[in-house]
Order: sequence, then C-alpha cells, then structure tokens
Amino acid sequence: MTARAISAGPLLRRVRGYGMVAVLLWLGMSLAQAQPARRPTPRTAKPGRPAAGVAAAAAPAPVLFPEEMAVPSVWQPDLGDGTYQNPVLNADYSDPDVVRVGNDYYLTASSFSSLPGLPILHSKDLVNWTLLGNALPELPAAFRLPQPGNGVWAPALRYHNQQFYLYYPDPDRGIYVTRARNPAGPWDVPVLIKEAKGWIDPCPLWDEDGRAYLVHAFAGSRAGIKSVLAVSPMTPDGLHLTGDDALVFDGHAAHPTIEGPKLYKRRGYYYIFAPAGGVPTGWQTVLRSKNVFGPYEPRIVMDQGKTAINGPHQGAWVDTPDGQEDWFLHFQDRGPYGRVVHLQPMAWKNDWPIIGTDPDGDGRGQPVLRYRKPRVPGPPVPPTAPPTSDEFDGIALGPQWQWPANPQSGWALPNGPQGYLRLYAQTLPTDFKNYSQIPSRLLQKLPAETFTATAKLTFAPRADGEQVGLLMDGLDYAYLAVSSQNGRWNIAQATCRNADQLTLETSTVPITLDAPAKGVIYLRVQVRAGARCRFSYSLDGNTFEEIGEEFPAREGRWIGAKMGVFCSRVGRTNDAGYADVDWWRVAP
Repeated sequence: MTARAISAGPLLRRVRGYGMVAVLLWLGMSLAQAQPARRPTPRTAKPGRPAAGVAAAAAPAPVLFPEEMAVPSVWQPDLGDGTYQNPVLNADYSDPDVVRVGNDYYLTASSFSSLPGLPILHSKDLVNWTLLGNALPELPAAFRLPQPGNGVWAPALRYHNQQFYLYYPDPDRGIYVTRARNPAGPWDVPVLIKEAKGWIDPCPLWDEDGRAYLVHAFAGSRAGIKSVLAVSPMTPDGLHLTGDDALVFDGHAAHPTIEGPKLYKRRGYYYIFAPAGGVPTGWQTVLRSKNVFGPYEPRIVMDQGKTAINGPHQGAWVDTPDGQEDWFLHFQDRGPYGRVVHLQPMAWKNDWPIIGTDPDGDGRGQPVLRYRKPRVPGPPVPPTAPPTSDEFDGIALGPQWQWPANPQSGWALPNGPQGYLRLYAQTLPTDFKNYSQIPSRLLQKLPAETFTATAKLTFAPRADGEQVGLLMDGLDYAYLAVSSQNGRWNIAQATCRNADQLTLETSTVPITLDAPAKGVIYLRVQVRAGARCRFSYSLDGNTFEEIGEEFPAREGRWIGAKMGVFCSRVGRTNDAGYADVDWWRVAP
C-alpha cells in the first residue's frame, strides 16, 4: 500500500490530549523550521567572531535537507587519520535510533519533557553528525509546567514508502507516530495509534509480504509489569494496530529490565535488539526467531567486558550503502554528562551479530574506544558536530536550545537583524521554592567533559528583584545571577540540592556594585573533569572574577545536566525588564 499524507481533518480528530492552540503552533513551527530563512544571510561580523553565512542547499534523493557546514567543537570524534574515537556524540542523546536512507544516516533520541523534542541529526559517515532540527515542538497541554522524566521516551525512526516514520511513547498516554517527507521537517502532528498506560519503546517492521508489526516494552511504574516484550500486528500504513498484543519474550530469568527493542529481519530471521540489565551496568541482548511472534532465542552480543565503557547498550543497527559493513550505535550513561552515543563495528557469525571486538572469540563483543571509520561513498566528510555556541543572528532559536516545558510566547524573542535574543523577566509563582518549578529556563546539553561556556548579556531591569542568571541545571543545580536592588546590582552564586524535592536555595553573600552605564555583563561557567563547575563574571569580557565554591553538576531525571540562561522577577507589573543575550560561546 502506498503511504500518503494525513489530511488535517483526520489528524485533528485523532490527536489525543493536544488542544487546537497546540496544533496551530505545531504547524507554524514546523513550517518555520523548513524555511531557508532560518539560516541568516551574510552580515557584518560581530567583533571577535566570523561573519554568519548561508549554507548551500543539497538535494540528495529522495529528500531535501540543508547541507551542514563544518563547525568548531569542544569534542571531535573524527581524528583526521581515517579513525574515530568514541563517543561520536559526546552529549546526552539518550536511547538513540538510526536509519540509513541512500547514503545518508538520520538519528533521533529520547527527549522526555524537553522542548522542542525528538531531535533529528544527520551524518554521511556515522562519525560526524549535525543537528537538522526537532520533530516535536510541543507536548500535550499538561506539559505547561515541568514534568521531569515524563513525556517522550525511547523513539524509533524508520523510512518506508518515501516517508520518514517516527514512533515514540508517552508512558502515561500511549504510542504516537509522526511522519515527514523531509527529515528536516515539517513533521505531521502526531497520531495516537495506541492509547495505553505503560507501553514504551515502540519499533515498527514492514515485512517483505507487506505486513507490518510493532514491538514494544512495558514500564513497570505505569503498567505494573516489566522485563517483557510484546509484538502487535499493524496496518501497512503504520497508523493502526489491528490485533491482540502478543507476549514474545520474558526476560526475568536472565535478561531483567529488557526494554528498548528494535525489530529487524535478515536472511529469514526476525531479530529483536534490546538492552537488558539496567542503564548503568547493562548489556546488549539480541533475540532471533523464524516467526515474528516467536519463540525467540536470546544471546548477549555485547557487554562492558574489560573496557571502561559501562552499560554499552540500547541503540540501532545500520549498514553501509554497499551492504558490506555493519555498525551499531548505542549509549553509555555518564551521569551528569548524560547518555552519550558510541559507534561500534558489528559482524555476523552463524546468523548472530557480534558487536564491538571479540578478543576471546566467545561471540560476546566488547566496545571499542578507537577504530577505523566506516567505508562510505563520496569525498571525506569535514569534521562536524551539533551546534553549541550561538550568536543569536537568526529569526528563531537554534535547534540546540530547549525549554523544560511547553514554550510560551513572550519568554524569548529573537532579534536576528540586531544579533541578540531578548529574555523577558518571568514572574515567579507565589509558591516558589526553587527553579525546578520554572518552565522558562533556556537550556542545552553539555557538549564535552571539559569546556567553558560564556554569555554576554545586557541587563535592563525595570523593578527591584528582577534577575538574569547562567544556570547549571539538574537534580542539584547552581547558577550565577545578577539581580537589581535600589538601582544597583547584586551578583551571587546560588545552589540548590535535591531541587526535585522542592528544597530551598542557599546563596553566597552578594557582591554589590553600581550598574554599568550600558548594562553589559559577562557570565561564565568553567566545567572541569568530573563535571566540577566554577562560576565567574566580568564587566569587560577580559578579566573574570570567580564567585562561590566549586559545584559538582548532577544529572536530571533520565537526562544529563543542562546549562543555559533564565530571567525572572518576584512581582508582576505591566512592563517587565529583560536581558538581551548578545551571544553564547562554548570553548575548550
């Protein structure tokens, strides 16, 4: 059956939990994401940086996407000598799934309640990746406030009938799918194909006979069962489940916490690749059967072995365009740095995969830290990486930025022609305990083990108690903030432990100074090995003064720590103050 686009009427009728405003925002943001105007035209460079420019458009069949430019990065997996080092994505791209379309690879990952969500990354060689955008601009209306750990769990990305299919679970609502002709967007409004509490980690398979299936796992916290996998028959268009859910594997005995299944077929065997054993210390299991409904035979095909790469599991199998090489991408949990993505060679022996290297020949691989790059067609790929720094020269936020809840108009207004992002001071609630309650935090992932992030800000308060800060966010958080009081500035570091339990902040004794005439200040966080953070500020951009004690960053709920900025106020008037972010720069 030929896949077709869903018309607006059926889409609106089938959306569950999304209001009309969300649908309209969805369509508008998706269309804006697809417009070339998102990339700025050449303009005069700001002092201290190169001029921005427009990337040339590329048009590989069967989809169109912007051609990525080589960008500097604080972590570079491509070693420039035909080899690479892991992780190939040294940032929190949890539960990755990858699909190859022609000579191009596309990757997505879990995003939980961070928005926009469901990132879409692109690569030509599985080593150098760029961020095309995000497929999910908004979640249901209940996500107007932060819900750490809820929202989008492990997704699956596939290409079928000239369309990309992106399946994802919401453990409290069910299984959704969204589709697109172009992976850079626009993406359809998601369709709820199965309303179910506790169904997670879906993955489709279209068989050679035209039949379709969906495998999934269960979240014990919602479904009351776990460590089992099930398969459902599905309509060929991928939009309906058509029969009973069938239990195909029980992992309690030898593969506890089995989840994150990916369904494939090769040489007459159905394969389910699934992690087991838990996130920090688990392993990669593969199941195989001649029947999609089982019985399945299990085997552990990769574990930590004698390496330092803990819990190497949950990811995707892909091959090279010529079919001569197989590779596997998976995550490693690194605490405050999140779940970073590794690339492993993969080989087949007796119709079983071996992932990584197998030094003792027992059929169970272990991960590599350095290896030769995949042999792919075309010229060498220049070093690329997802963006981190931002000059705020565009008419929309860069795809690296996320909010911890559904974004609202008035939080941040880009001003591309003048080269800044305006953050308006948002009113703190009357029951304010700490910033884990606040949705208007503009955040991004940590990009390496060690780096420095600096923001140049112009602070223009209109009332006492307004403040702007640079934040290192997580279950514990710390920030360096400038607040207004009686026409002067107070600068202090605040820290909050166990913020998810609504504990109160502690703060250093503020430094009080006269507000600079132009209101310009530079805020900085230096991240050292072990995610140990030191905050500092500068009035001239050259000499920085450290404030407070070293802060050990901590992961969030199922995600790594994040960094970014916020602007807030304690009272409400009809004209809020603001902070203009001139730039955000990340350097080694």
